[in-house]
Amino acid sequence: MRGLLKLTWLEIRIFVREPLGFVAAIGIPLAMFLVLGRSMSPVAEHSARTTQFLAQDLPLFVSIFISINAALSLIAVISIYREGGILKRLRATPLRPAVILGAHVLVKLFFTGISLALVVLAGRRFYPVPLHAHVAGFALAVVATTVTILCMGFVIASMVGTARFAQLIGSAFFYPMLVVSGMFVPLSSMPRPLTLLGSVLPMSHAVALLRGAWVGAGWLLLLPHLGALALTTAICLALTTRVFRWE
Repeated sequence: MRGLLKLTWLEIRIFVREPLGFVAAIGIPLAMFLVLGRSMSPVAEHSARTTQFLAQDLPLFVSIFISINAALSLIAVISIYREGGILKRLRATPLRPAVILGAHVLVKLFFTGISLALVVLAGRRFYPVPLHAHVAGFALAVVATTVTILCMGFVIASMVGTARFAQLIGSAFFYPMLVVSGMFVPLSSMPRPLTLLGSVLPMSHAVALLRGAWVGAGWLLLLPHLGALALTTAICLALTTRVFRWE
C-alpha cells in the first residue's frame, strides 16, 4: 500500500508538470460544460427538450467525456512510458505489476474527481438551470463507469504500437461506441441493427447507469447495468494480464 501511494503521488506530480495534459483533463470539460450551457440558456420560447438537455443530458455527456478523456490520457501515458523504457525500468523494481498499473488508475480517478467537483461548483454559479442530481449515487456511478473505461483503455494501451497514434486509436474506439450508447438518441429510436449493437456494448450500460443514478433510481434497478460494467472490467483485466507489454 505504501508503494502504491508513493507511486501515485509521483505520477500526480509528473502529470501536473505537463500543462497540456493538465488543461485537457481539467479545463476542457469545464469549458465545454459552461460554454454549451450558457449558449443554450433556456428562455420562454425554448422547448422542453432544450431544458431537458441542459438539466440532464449535457451534465451526463460531460461526465462520460471526462471518463473517456481519462482513458485516452492513460493510453498515451502508457505508450510513452513503454517507448521511453520507463515501464521496463518500473517492472525491474520490487513493485508488483498491479501496483504499477493501479497507480495510474488512481491518478486518473483523482483528476476525474477534481474535474467533476469543478463542474459542480461552476454549475452552481454560472449554469443557466438548476441541477437536481443525486450527488452520492451519481458519484458512485461515475467511479464505476470510469474504472470500466480505464480498464478498456489498458487493453488498448497493451496493443498500441506507438505513442504517436495512441490517442487517435483510443478515440476511434470510444467515441463511435458513445454514438450508439443512447447518450444522444434513445436506443429504441435507432435502426434495429444499431439498437442491438448499442445494447451489447458497455458504453450503453455506462450511460444508463449514469442516467439512472442522476435521477435517483434505485440501485436494484441499476444492478443489470452495474453488473454489465463489472463483467466488462473483469474481461478487460483478464485480457490485460495476457497481452500487456512492458517493452
